[in-house]
Amino acid sequence: MAVTAKKALALMTEAHERGRLAHAFLVSGPAGSGKRDLAARVIQLVNPPPDDGAANLFGDDDREVAVKPLEELEGEFVRIVRPESKSRRIKVEQIRELEHAFQMAAPAGTWKIGVVLDADRMWDEPSNAFLKTLEEPPPGSLVLLLTAQPELLLPTIRSRCVDLVLQPVSRAEPLEGEEREAFGQLLDRSGRERSARGALLLRGGFEAILASRKAAIAARNEASLKEEAAAYKQTTEGDWLEKRAEYFKARTEAEYIGVRAGLMDWLIGWMGDAVRQKVGAAGLAYPESAAETAAFAASEELPGLLRRLDALQELREGLNTNVQEGLAMEIAFLRAFG
Repeated sequence: MAVTAKKALALMTEAHERGRLAHAFLVSGPAGSGKRDLAARVIQLVNPPPDDGAANLFGDDDREVAVKPLEELEGEFVRIVRPESKSRRIKVEQIRELEHAFQMAAPAGTWKIGVVLDADRMWDEPSNAFLKTLEEPPPGSLVLLLTAQPELLLPTIRSRCVDLVLQPVSRAEPLEGEEREAFGQLLDRSGRERSARGALLLRGGFEAILASRKAAIAARNEASLKEEAAAYKQTTEGDWLEKRAEYFKARTEAEYIGVRAGLMDWLIGWMGDAVRQKVGAAGLAYPESAAETAAFAASEELPGLLRRLDALQELREGLNTNVQEGLAMEIAFLRAFG
């Protein structure tokens, strides 16, 4: 379950105070969710700066205390690994340097910390090199892996970290203007005229949006692959281009899954607003669609609305497995909107 960066910090603070802080965390979340700020605060939690007489980072007063940017905390006992090559990947040499730093002695009470930015940029070789550190962490060491796309990390890496998923600071709008208008019309029609045909039209509109997004993702990654091929084709091993093609194929699929999840969350939020309108609850997730959700709510009793909401939630869960996407959507849309 996603939490705010503030809540994640509170959980880590409590674990640290109890002497139960894990040695490795996978901090994921979209851009702007506060991953770097959280890392900076955790660093100053375990290696607090000298007391200058003011309220400390976690002092008794409730004022927001300024925290140094992550880059300013880098030093002998805080190492930051980031993609540096033109291909935007983390090299195995960088991971080995981090492992060497973890083996160095540190003063009593000082943690050795490694922060890996854009951790999804580790290919198999650096990831495999990093496994030993995660399996047998040196005493007093802490690893923070930061990424917006945890799906691209090896399962062996993910399984050895405590997962912290951060909520976005602001609500993302998954539909663009024309998409929202066209899809909103289909939803409005579904609320006024319940039919299998209307549900399938709605599914078709949803799948068209998904197909458009996937094509844009694929085109962007294909362009990146072509740029890398032009820059490195003559200076790399023979199977390099094939491996990069596989990487970008996996990246396209992972990005698409993220977009699909965002659109599913939007659709579930929309149906949830219909339920809220039915019971007179305040705080709509999408107040701009209040007229449509009110009309949908007026067309059915509460038990039926809850069953429709369940159908969408089950679809979201099913899409995280190996179900056939098109068939699963057809069944769910018929249940939710037919």
